[in-house]
Amino acid sequence: MPPYTTSDFDFALPPALIAQHPAPERSASRLLDGGGAQPVDRHFRDLPTLLQPGDLLVFNDTQVVKARLFGEKPSGGKLELLIERVLDDGTVAAHMKVSKKPAPGSVLRMAGGFTAELLGRWPDARGPLFHLRLSDDAYALMAAHGHVPLPPYIEHADTAEDESRYQTVFARHPGAVAAPTAALHFDDALLAQLATRGVQRAAVTLHVGAGTFQPVKTETLAEHVMHRERYRVPPETARAIQDCRARGGRVVAVGTTSVRTLESWAASSQANGDTGIFITPGFRFSVVDALVTNFHLPRSTLMMLVSAFAGHERIMALYQHAITQRYRFFSYGDAMWLTRTAPEPDQPSLPC
Repeated sequence: MPPYTTSDFDFALPPALIAQHPAPERSASRLLDGGGAQPVDRHFRDLPTLLQPGDLLVFNDTQVVKARLFGEKPSGGKLELLIERVLDDGTVAAHMKVSKKPAPGSVLRMAGGFTAELLGRWPDARGPLFHLRLSDDAYALMAAHGHVPLPPYIEHADTAEDESRYQTVFARHPGAVAAPTAALHFDDALLAQLATRGVQRAAVTLHVGAGTFQPVKTETLAEHVMHRERYRVPPETARAIQDCRARGGRVVAVGTTSVRTLESWAASSQANGDTGIFITPGFRFSVVDALVTNFHLPRSTLMMLVSAFAGHERIMALYQHAITQRYRFFSYGDAMWLTRTAPEPDQPSLPC
């Protein structure tokens, strides 16, 4: 069959199905079981019945920071920063929303009384992000004056509910500007139930960037330039995966960010680094056997990833079922259970 194009990952979604708020309880969401021949409608609390003693759940323990900051240019024009990354020297790389970009050297006055000096572009003069030096510690300023960086399809300003619920219960390492959303469904009671069943847990860290929400704009997949994100696979997680394999268990990734981390680690043999892995049909998975994931944006790299994992035809049918059954979509929406299928023939695998 000919290679897939971006249009093959498009679908029509009624706007009413885009979840604007989380479910009343984390584990009260619905769960579409796509692991069998026919889809089964479940609730997320049913997840333990799909897992076996000895399986290993791998979570992304990144912590969402309040990365959205507001301010103004020296001229008084309003602007918004979204801190994508805090760099090793304490400066930051950020997206900027403003009517006219200020010149390098400009000192921006930010809400909360601090300043941000514009140093230029990052990572170089033609980089997609802006390079800034804040007048105090970036993490402290975000914690004091920032706003939760809600996805573009959530239409309300951030609230105390978002500060609590757009964060996993096991978030540990600050640095993400988007939540690993499949993990938002887990609460302490469900984690305890999984442990009682004999399901093991491990963690990786991938600091999710704003690029996760960007649709693929090129029709040819190979022409898409993938965004890059920082990841880490700790030694104890590597050992847990080896032990899981030895006992015949399955490695179950919680979310596409965990998939990207584990498969980047396998492809590069690097436990720490930046990944620009672009997983499309034809990709041969080395680590992940099953996946818990939310529903993703049309024409997105994550639609391509889940299609590579479970099969394009299967995914498109599951999405149509979810729409018909009025599942809730995207970050605050419902979840899906998938098992890995063999790579589709005649589909080239794109490099990292």
